[in-house]
Amino acid sequence: MDDQDEKPIGETFGRLIEDGKAYVRAEVNLVRTRLDIEVDRFRPVAILGAAGLLFAFAALVALAVTLVLTLASLIGPLGGGLAATAIFAAIAGLLAYLAKRSLDRSRA
Repeated sequence: MDDQDEKPIGETFGRLIEDGKAYVRAEVNLVRTRLDIEVDRFRPVAILGAAGLLFAFAALVALAVTLVLTLASLIGPLGGGLAATAIFAAIAGLLAYLAKRSLDRSRA
């Protein structure tokens, strides 16, 4: 090799850096494409799940109203409302306790 055929080290490093940047861009584009495919795959599941949760919440509200009305006929409107609130607060507290206990077990 002649000294004239060799490229300056700065040019070689510059090309190496540009090649590295191109590689990183290609990897990022690959990850984005894979993520887009996964999002498209699970979008209908997420929509149906959200709709199911919405109807489950509506059923819970209907249950609460039914409980209030039933208790209101037995112990009056204020008593029925307070009793139903206490029942649902106790259920929420129990679920929160179970979730915390499950989280603590998973950390151990």
